[in-house]
Amino acid sequence: MTTSHSSTPDHADSADDTDAAHLTLLQVMGSVLAAGFGVQSKENKVRDFTRGRPFHFIVAGLLFTLALLAGLVAVVNLIV
Repeated sequence: MTTSHSSTPDHADSADDTDAAHLTLLQVMGSVLAAGFGVQSKENKVRDFTRGRPFHFIVAGLLFTLALLAGLVAVVNLIV
């Protein structure tokens, strides 16, 4: 008779599923900033595509773009 041994108990799997359900606001913001500057790690990219919601990244990306443009306009207005 063979028995199946798993490395984690069954109840730990359900806890991992709830913890891994969605990304936090800080994780989304960090991913958008890193991707915006082109320094996103492969691990974070995989995490974003598996756990993230597209709407959150779209909104965060639009806000990042608006903030970047506002910063550029402010710098140009200070110089000129």
